[in-house]
Amino acid sequence: MEPTRCPWGSLDDSRMRAYHDREWGVPVHDDRKQFEFLVLEGAQAGLSWSTVLNKRPGYVRAFAGFDPAKVERFSAARIRQLTQDPGIVRNRLKIESAVKNARAFRAIQREFGSFDDYCWRFVDGTPKQNRWTTVRQVPATSPESDAFSADLKRRGLTFVGSTIVYAHMQATGMVNDHLTGCFRYREVARLR
Repeated sequence: MEPTRCPWGSLDDSRMRAYHDREWGVPVHDDRKQFEFLVLEGAQAGLSWSTVLNKRPGYVRAFAGFDPAKVERFSAARIRQLTQDPGIVRNRLKIESAVKNARAFRAIQREFGSFDDYCWRFVDGTPKQNRWTTVRQVPATSPESDAFSADLKRRGLTFVGSTIVYAHMQATGMVNDHLTGCFRYREVARLR
């Protein structure tokens, strides 16, 4: 018998189900993984998450395994090449944003010691445990994502509006937005 999942994790899409069951909401304390989600969430703007998730292997290849130190050095020629890469979302602004964001990401690392130390300050170092029972209750933004987004923008990052940042916070476990009836809710709530 299948466990009860959040409705979007119950779709007939094995990649989405695996993402829901293994990654979404799990607290991330690895800077490279944080950078990965910043790139992927920015790429998602205006698209479905399943579209970006299906292109994730292409992103790993195209963006140097999400190593921000390598991505920050991408040249204009490399950006032009990426706009022709069918393995990723070929939107020039999103690609340029990922490179620009890598530079700002590295500056944050230098200032705070790690991006992890920087970003978790917005939730006082502990995942926020929400208790939603229906998808309609799950917000698109929060006061924390508003503050996080504003600070990222101030630091020069782009494609980091509050909605994108809230999605990033959900993905990286800064907030637990699994529905309370989902089998992952209690599992994720125990993680820090």
